[in-house]
Amino acid sequence: MDANKEKKLGYEYEEGARYVAYVSSYTKSREHKYGIRIYDVDMENGYLKEKKQVEITNSSYVSISHNRKFLYSITDEGVESYKILKGGDLEKLNRASINGMRGSHLSSDYEDKFLFVSGYHDGKITVLRLNEDGSIGEICDELFLKGLGSIAERNFRPHVQCVKMTRDNKYLCAADLGMDHVNVYRLNHKTGKIKQCAILHSELESAPRHMKFSKDGHYLYVVHELKNIIDVYFYYEVDGNPDFEKIQTISTLNDYHSKGSAASALNFSSDHKYLVSSNAGDNSVVVYGIDPDNGYLSKIFCLPISGEYPKDAALFPDNRHLVSLNHESDTMTFFTVDLEKGLMIMHGQEIHIEKPNCIIFHKLSDDQL
Repeated sequence: MDANKEKKLGYEYEEGARYVAYVSSYTKSREHKYGIRIYDVDMENGYLKEKKQVEITNSSYVSISHNRKFLYSITDEGVESYKILKGGDLEKLNRASINGMRGSHLSSDYEDKFLFVSGYHDGKITVLRLNEDGSIGEICDELFLKGLGSIAERNFRPHVQCVKMTRDNKYLCAADLGMDHVNVYRLNHKTGKIKQCAILHSELESAPRHMKFSKDGHYLYVVHELKNIIDVYFYYEVDGNPDFEKIQTISTLNDYHSKGSAASALNFSSDHKYLVSSNAGDNSVVVYGIDPDNGYLSKIFCLPISGEYPKDAALFPDNRHLVSLNHESDTMTFFTVDLEKGLMIMHGQEIHIEKPNCIIFHKLSDDQL
């Protein structure tokens, strides 16, 4: 995808633009039925102001279409689609079954024609067709991964934790946390069928959890939950087939980290100059600088987040503040950051939210203002 298309899709931070944030969470009881919350973003003060709650069960992950018009969410019954309205409000379009257990992650291809859902609990990848109006159509393909993992207590079978397309929109990558590898599938853009064509082997008992591709599409970043590392791959094609060359492995922790830590999700800054991850157990957030010439990561800081189990963390679009979603303490905590000096200072009151899972900052387009 070229730079002009990136700018058109609204990834770059724009001073003075209006932003909202979508936060997904689990719903533990009948009284707690709002799995998505919409916040106005106070960019100057690095804070969020809740404006609306959306009724949905156990929204374990949300994703925004590449045309920035629709939001998709995991739910107990499958997946749900929403149209993004003026002010960032959401209008439910429809719900679709994934013919399996509740998913863990979802994403769309770069033409917004297909929706991919990963199944942690049943080791399944589901491909659904997307309609032009943003609603979710029929299932195009279903693939149950097979195999026997290395840790009998947990990784005895496939757990598909994350699915992401390469930025050239040719291949679907699926992180199998249970089997310690990333499967790569060729996508048929007419039928929505996927066929395995490569595999990336991670370290034994490392548990690949989440993935991100660099803005230019050349570099793949894979965070591993159990070994608290990020592998960096250089992606290219050879004779029409995908090739991934591992070029770096870097820790998500300090040398003096707490025992029993588990790495969580990955998020780019809006300008793609920084990469953020977090560590449960150690209860810390780590921010890296990205070398634009070779994709290498350099750790800027790894600091505590004043909460329990940071399941997601993200820089505000202006790179001056950071928010941590603390799953076990039911809070979001906020920080002022100085990325040049490697500093992070807590500010403002924490926001209570039961079992938060992920956050997306969204810049409102002209027709959404």
